[in-house]
Amino acid sequence: MNADQPSGNAAKPVSEELIILVYSSDRTVRENIRLALGRKVANDLPPVMVVEVATQPAVIAAMDGGGINLVILDGEAVPGGMGLCRQLKDEIANCPPILVLTGRRDDAWLATWSRADGVLGHPIDPLRLPTAVATMLRAKTGKSLASRG
Repeated sequence: MNADQPSGNAAKPVSEELIILVYSSDRTVRENIRLALGRKVANDLPPVMVVEVATQPAVIAAMDGGGINLVILDGEAVPGGMGLCRQLKDEIANCPPILVLTGRRDDAWLATWSRADGVLGHPIDPLRLPTAVATMLRAKTGKSLASRG
């Protein structure tokens, strides 16, 4: 995926795919998130498609396009993801769940200020990240997404 432009597929989920938007100005962070998530975050959930973006305008464009099931924002990105999280929560009706990644454990209070639905710390943990994402996706609907028709 082009890191500066959201994928044209972001607004059109393919069969039961869940779309996860990942923002970080660091290509390595985006790659680590994508690799940690894999194609499925849990057996009871549909496959995921990760859309990677490197700029805040690309996040806004992807969100405006719709179809995003969950957003992961790097709080250490330049510019940072915590302010962007707060902006998205303020400006988007029915904003999808947002997970913010913080650089330090002490920054968790900032993620709370940003209205993030979840917080994890760097470095990316390939066990904790998919578990947190699956939990947030399930909470969004109040049940397993796999049971939808």
